Amino acid sequence: MIDWEKMIEQAKKVCRPRELSQNACAASVAAAIVTDQGNIYTGVCIDTPCSMGFCAEHAAAAAMITAGENRIAGVVAVHKKDDGGFEVIPPCGRCREFICQLHDDNHLAQVKLNDRVVTMDELLPFRW
Repeated sequence: MIDWEKMIEQAKKVCRPRELSQNACAASVAAAIVTDQGNIYTGVCIDTPCSMGFCAEHAAAAAMITAGENRIAGVVAVHKKDDGGFEVIPPCGRCREFICQLHDDNHLAQVKLNDRVVTMDELLPFRW
């Protein structure tokens, strides 16, 4: 059973939007991934005007891969709103496909949405 509140709190801890340079900002979105071993990895997005940045889910997945794991049990992403609050947001299509390609069973990973939990398969039913 995934502790979604813990996952959301871990993502919120690293979701601290900031400018890195006049051409890059980071951390308006943060993600937390929990593996089948129960380890949690977090990451933040990096946005650049030339589209060379990457999503928070990619950063969290890279931390997971660096630690030697690749089987994802669950993922959640949060966005820091202008009013200082947070909202849970689904992973984009690129992240959905990326996560599924990291392990043959990641299509079964659970994804926390605002009001429910779905599998990656439900979010990406017709993978290539």
